[in-house]
Amino acid sequence: MTDLSSQIAKQIKKLLSGRQPETLLILGSGLSSLGNELENSTVIPYSKIKGFPVSSVVGHEGKLIYGTLSDKEVLCMQGRFHLYEGYAPRIVADIIKAFKLLGIKNLLITNAAGSLNPDIAPGSLMLINDHLNFSGFNPLIGPNDDKFGPRFPSLAELYTPKYLKLAHKAAKKLNINLFDGVYCMLSGPSYETAAEIKALRILGADAAGMSTVPEAISAAYCQMKVIGISTITNYCTGVKGGNPSHEETLETAHKASANLALLIKQIIKELPNG
Repeated sequence: MTDLSSQIAKQIKKLLSGRQPETLLILGSGLSSLGNELENSTVIPYSKIKGFPVSSVVGHEGKLIYGTLSDKEVLCMQGRFHLYEGYAPRIVADIIKAFKLLGIKNLLITNAAGSLNPDIAPGSLMLINDHLNFSGFNPLIGPNDDKFGPRFPSLAELYTPKYLKLAHKAAKKLNINLFDGVYCMLSGPSYETAAEIKALRILGADAAGMSTVPEAISAAYCQMKVIGISTITNYCTGVKGGNPSHEETLETAHKASANLALLIKQIIKELPNG
């Protein structure tokens, strides 16, 4: 195991007093309010964990919260780390490995994303059924530790098919319209040009953002089950006159957060035990 992953896992385990949640929830831009709904919670600022990166982007609070949601134990990251902040991709893999050492089996990851699909309007929720990694990086670059996963992991079922069905079942129960789509990650921090968006649409992308893929790849490598949900906050440049801004992203994410919170709670409720 990597030294950093082991050190971080030991610190968090001590702070959790031996409690062992099975599900990790990562909240994206403007979506952190759900973390405040965890009951009987313990809040751990990232800055209190030696070696743990600290979020520097508005809308990412930088806290680890342990508690119960839908009567299940959950560990929640309020805020994540992005390539455009200057973090090396491998730090994401190290963090996910630390959670693996803690006994995490499920990753439920959210993000705020721009729509490339005219039929998926701002305010919608999109279930990620596959992705395009156009960030130029992979979090698994570097020495491999066979204790976590193979040197060349398959991503054929990265977004767990059984859990995709579970998410749609949960959305149907709540009468929430949940789209399916392909998420494309780019490094940022600038938004894409109209020409880039046109190319991505030809390649089959439905939404674009600057996160999620490193965490999802790392989790699949560690044999975790993965669900990814994008909150669509805007149309991308050139799609229905889209001209995105971070302010629009945060505002729309906040408005859509109620439906996202309901959906996540229902999904967690239906996750199998053990």
